[in-house]
Amino acid sequence: MSDTRHEMDVVKHAAIRPRHNLNLLSQQEVQTLMQSSDAVYQLFRACALAVLNTGSRSDDGIGLLDAYKDFDIQFLPQSRGFKLLLSNAPAEAFVDGKMIQGIQEHLFATLRDVVYCHKYIREPGQALDSEAYTDIVFRILRNANIVRSNYIPNLVVCWGGHSISRGEYDFSKEVGYQLGLRKLDVATGCGIGAMKGPMKGAALGHAKQQLKDGRYVGISEPGIIAAESPNALVNELVILPDIEKRLEAFVRLAHAIIVFPGGAGTAEEVLYILSILMKEENQHIQLPLFFACAEKDKAYFQSLDTFLRECLGNEVSKYYQIVTDGPESVAKKAKLGVMKVHKQRRLLQQAYGFNWDVMIPQQLQQPFFPDHASMAALQLNSQTAKDQLCVNLRAAFSGIVAGNVKPEGVAQIQAHGPYKLNADKKLGALLNDLLLEFVQQGRMSLGGDSYKPCFEVSSAP
Repeated sequence: MSDTRHEMDVVKHAAIRPRHNLNLLSQQEVQTLMQSSDAVYQLFRACALAVLNTGSRSDDGIGLLDAYKDFDIQFLPQSRGFKLLLSNAPAEAFVDGKMIQGIQEHLFATLRDVVYCHKYIREPGQALDSEAYTDIVFRILRNANIVRSNYIPNLVVCWGGHSISRGEYDFSKEVGYQLGLRKLDVATGCGIGAMKGPMKGAALGHAKQQLKDGRYVGISEPGIIAAESPNALVNELVILPDIEKRLEAFVRLAHAIIVFPGGAGTAEEVLYILSILMKEENQHIQLPLFFACAEKDKAYFQSLDTFLRECLGNEVSKYYQIVTDGPESVAKKAKLGVMKVHKQRRLLQQAYGFNWDVMIPQQLQQPFFPDHASMAALQLNSQTAKDQLCVNLRAAFSGIVAGNVKPEGVAQIQAHGPYKLNADKKLGALLNDLLLEFVQQGRMSLGGDSYKPCFEVSSAP
């Protein structure tokens, strides 16, 4: 992204006010945010800039911050609440001088979540137990009105990459359309590509069914929001504090999961859910998982399937189904899966809107902070117990995502070179082959041929 802009690329000054009581802040909260040196303010400023940059084709978070160095937000307390005063904001967020309504909603949703997590979510330095991590996720989702007590199972989580081909995007949109015709709602990582396609298709399907309350839930976290700014279809946005809570939110909310082609982030998501489904304690759980693509693109999932089988054993394949016979088939299978989830939860008297029953290993909940030391220390050995290996591989891909697009990860790579992953000969070859496929297919970033790998795989005999 260029760090120079034309005069017309920004709106010099704008004042906006929250529309809903949910977004009101106390005077003390406003005072905290008015301190421009405060970390909370800086976090909100970075997330707000990403939200205002909706529609951009860049996934360069550092470039975005550099391009809008003079972007500023001030808080103006008033007797009826407060106003946000924006300076030098991206012009794309405005039409005829007024902020686009959907972007305004996203901006205040971001403010809500940043403030709530800072003021009410306190994590000690040591690891929490599993129940405590889940409680944090639930409270954030409840505060954002994402969890609903009267919500019948209906939410299909769609995962996939932001850097995909036009054909893959169109396929994801057609699947979304078929889901919408079946009155299913959609949740994604809220960005572009395979996150936008299902929402766009579902919106058309819902319109044809004359549904006016369709849900398009976007789930993000501060480190990745600049790379995956909320697309315009998202009508319920929530920002979780880190990638682990973001992934848990997906699993707790999902009534079915569809995975479209993607890169390292998609591989991380797949390994995360498989780490959960493979646990003995979760063998009774109904959570259908589909890998979906067009027949002509099936080589992608064949490669991923081979990688998973070679790393985790052939038995891993029983937890997912590869579907390549068209969008309608994908949607029908998802609908049937959602109905099975509904039936099980009704019989067992379980909550519909939040899956308390699934057991998520604490290792998947405790934040993994990728840096050169933690990435090099990951045990990537074929002899490691399969459930632990799955957890370690998830962390490896999470670190690669950070090195690709998260500002702190990109800065580490720029300063110290690529992350080094140490694996045994078999696993190293498998991992290296898969990652190089992602690079060759342009799945690692929107930079295309300019992409430089942020990783090196070192294989020991």
